[in-house]
Amino acid sequence: MPDSDLFWRKQRRLTLLLFILWLLLTFVMNWFAPELNELTVFEFPLGFYMGAQGLLIIYLAIIWYYNRRMRQLEAEYGRADE
Repeated sequence: MPDSDLFWRKQRRLTLLLFILWLLLTFVMNWFAPELNELTVFEFPLGFYMGAQGLLIIYLAIIWYYNRRMRQLEAEYGRADE
């Protein structure tokens, strides 16, 4: 199998896994918001806190990880921008 095919397969797998993680976090947090609101963080209901701040931080972490991993893959397969 050529390196190009392996690179694209790894890229698609990474993208799909992170998309599934995003999808699950987004909908699960909203689905269970009433139950999460019974817990408090900094005097705010947890469901509200996760909707207002928590998920945004998690989304940034997903973007950061994607960027980091793609740079590693590009360097590994000789596709890095210089």
